[in-house]
Amino acid sequence: VQLQASGGGLVQAGGSLRLSCRTSGINFRIADMTWYRQAPGKQRDWVATITGGGSASYVDAVQGRFTGSRDYARNTVYLQMNSLEPEDTGVYYCNTFWRDRQWWGQGTQVTVSS
Repeated sequence: VQLQASGGGLVQAGGSLRLSCRTSGINFRIADMTWYRQAPGKQRDWVATITGGGSASYVDAVQGRFTGSRDYARNTVYLQMNSLEPEDTGVYYCNTFWRDRQWWGQGTQVTVSS
């Protein structure tokens, strides 16, 4: 199983980024995919889950600004992040639970300047 996250960067407050997480080694059509983020000096927190069927749920802090989606042809999950705030700064990780264990991508840095 491999999860490869990309798409992070430096953006000004109010800007947008789209994160991608390309997967292999899982049945992407049924595996729920989750995004977490870890701000400097803080624990890793849940951001969003996109189910195998494409339904999404979000932490309150990003509701209405972030949108998760999936491309089944590319085995890739996305996180579209709009109206970014400095508080969104952190390393973003994609995650899935497959074959009785958690799998993590390598993380992609998002920095939002004020």
